[in-house]
Amino acid sequence: MSAPDVTALLAELERSHPELAEDARTAVGWLTGGEPLESVTQLDVCEFLWYTLPLKVGGDHERLARSLGRLLQLGGLERYAALCVSPTTVQILRTYAREGEDAGTSAYQQALEATGVLPPDVPELQWSMIMGPEELGAHVACAAALELAIVAGEKVDRAALTRRWLTEPRAELGGDSWLNRVHGERLNRWVLGRGPARRELAQPFEVRLHAPVTPQPLPALHGLLSLAAREGTLPLRLAPSPEALRLRELAERELGAITRDGAKLVITDHGRRLLTSPEAMWSAVTRLLLAKGEHEFEVSAREAALMLLADGTLMSPDKLRERVAEVVGGEGWHPTTGLQDVAAPVADLVSQLTALGLAFSDELVVRMDRPGQLAALAALRTHALRPRKYVSSGRHTSSG
Repeated sequence: MSAPDVTALLAELERSHPELAEDARTAVGWLTGGEPLESVTQLDVCEFLWYTLPLKVGGDHERLARSLGRLLQLGGLERYAALCVSPTTVQILRTYAREGEDAGTSAYQQALEATGVLPPDVPELQWSMIMGPEELGAHVACAAALELAIVAGEKVDRAALTRRWLTEPRAELGGDSWLNRVHGERLNRWVLGRGPARRELAQPFEVRLHAPVTPQPLPALHGLLSLAAREGTLPLRLAPSPEALRLRELAERELGAITRDGAKLVITDHGRRLLTSPEAMWSAVTRLLLAKGEHEFEVSAREAALMLLADGTLMSPDKLRERVAEVVGGEGWHPTTGLQDVAAPVADLVSQLTALGLAFSDELVVRMDRPGQLAALAALRTHALRPRKYVSSGRHTSSG
């Protein structure tokens, strides 16, 4: 049965409770955005009451919530009407009023999680805080499926249900999956990036990065960790080559796979997990190539270098730095971007690749072999598909 028309409900409220009609009109306008009332979900109602109302709508918030509740009750939406006057809603609105936005937002997030209708992050997808249309559609669909299962009295595994809704082909999408739609949207956003030179370089990768990259063996790292695991400890002596020294530093400082114990190196629990799972080792290494925690400009320089090398192109170190500087210089970081700015991040990336056995480099040439090319694609894919996170907000919204 479809929900009643909002205009008809407001007319009825004008007759029965005229003092609430104007507030109800304001509240339902914010809640639905002009869409039919039947499209509203529990998640929509909660986000309106606990986030949008106290932060974006003027007036007496508790009165607005009560007025909306009366309107929803007239429309037969009893569960949603009850949310409008629930102790949780009153408490959250008063927290905003008395303790400010941070406290109110924290209370909202806790309450929203407790409803059970918020789709959780799953291995296939971490939700963005600012969503594009496809991701917002996927989020809404998963939330509606969770709500329906809870109302039906089912025992709900939120992660399993969310994964199923994301990955299964859906008739309403013409046989496509929501996950594929979200990945396509994120890849397109990544390609459009900063600057025309960056877009031109990234464009061919939009299709290439759609499919996951098959994990490859990493014999150099596997050999080091195997030796540490087999012998218990490794003497902290001079490495036989600069590449071996860099691999040891990488395993210790960047991967946390080995640690120092006096004059010896010892494999960590994390190192043992990497050793027993080729997939985990591959994921850890490829994520490292565009690791978090570095300055965003440096990540951009490393990303450009990976795209330039990903086809096995033979380049001199000077030419690689020159091309990276051209690409990131057009991204608008600062007007004087040049070779000196990109030299350090590019050199560090090449040293990682060389130490891991994914590239060959000397004073004259840099070139990735096939495993290195696949590692570049895996790193770029992970980076392109990352969620959009903003430290200042815990709210899932549309990016419009």
